[in-house]
Amino acid sequence: MRDKPIWEQIGFSIIQHYYQTQLGAIYIDASCLMWEGQQFHGKAAIVEKLCSLLFQKVQHSITAQDDYQPTPYSSIISMVVGQLKTDEDTIMGFHHRNINDAWVCTNDTFRLALHNFG
Repeated sequence: MRDKPIWEQIGFSIIQHYYQTQLGAIYIDASCLMWEGQQFHGKAAIVEKLCSLLFQKVQHSITAQDDYQPTPYSSIISMVVGQLKTDEDTIMGFHHRNINDAWVCTNDTFRLALHNFG
């Protein structure tokens, strides 16, 4: 990992932190979340949305975590692709892109990757 650019090292660490911390700790009042096409602005609205999800337990499996880009504003854009399982539901794919600045998430986009192959 040491031979990778610093923004990739930081981006990797941020994503590990994101999926292991209480989500309210990573958002700030200036944060924005796009969740399945719905926008939520500010820490309180984001935490309220995440707490309103109807599942009791969730498991994440990150399958790709390698799209890190530095921005001109000392932030890092990261992209995560993976699978999640909620309660007893079937496993679903997801895409998660966020912009991090000083270890907080300022912009966040989450979308389930559901496809109808029928």
